[in-house]
Amino acid sequence: MQEGRLDRQTWSEALRLYEWVCTFVGVAPRGHHEWWLDVGAIMRLETRDPRGWESVDPFEGEEERLDDPLFPWLDTPATAADADRYRARADELPRSSVRSLLVLLAVAASGTDVSRTAGWEEHRPERERRADAILSRFPDGTRFYTNLGWQGENPDFYKQSSRSCDSFSQYEWDAGLIAVNDHEVAVFWNFQNV
Repeated sequence: MQEGRLDRQTWSEALRLYEWVCTFVGVAPRGHHEWWLDVGAIMRLETRDPRGWESVDPFEGEEERLDDPLFPWLDTPATAADADRYRARADELPRSSVRSLLVLLAVAASGTDVSRTAGWEEHRPERERRADAILSRFPDGTRFYTNLGWQGENPDFYKQSSRSCDSFSQYEWDAGLIAVNDHEVAVFWNFQNV
């Protein structure tokens, strides 16, 4: 992975962070002032990455998706009323905490102190390099939201072992990150049955 330059190949290599877990990644052009409508379009697979870059859909072609086109989502924001309802389910996260959340979505350990998982120190530098590449796509001024609860003003998701979540899916536990700026909206979401 090349340092300091984000292109299609670097993005694709960075997304390998999620290759062994059930994590969804989608980016779309920002088409609405009410960006929750763009989030819903990503969840419903109605949009594609505006740069033509890779996405990650662990449910593509799976039986559950064939039975339910919304799977794994319970519902998606499609109207202004939906946006109001979803707005109350995710809190804004400081940029300083986004890298640890991106990595958490690759480790996917609900309620676990990920810094104590097997191989953590060995794999941490590579995971953080990939998370930094992903984060570099979103310039200063991008706002970030998550459905996870946290403690403190600048949470470290590596060490917060007791996280609450407001589930968006049919799974027992899910954790997500939404990135929003003037041009793009992104959804990163991990799903688990605990």
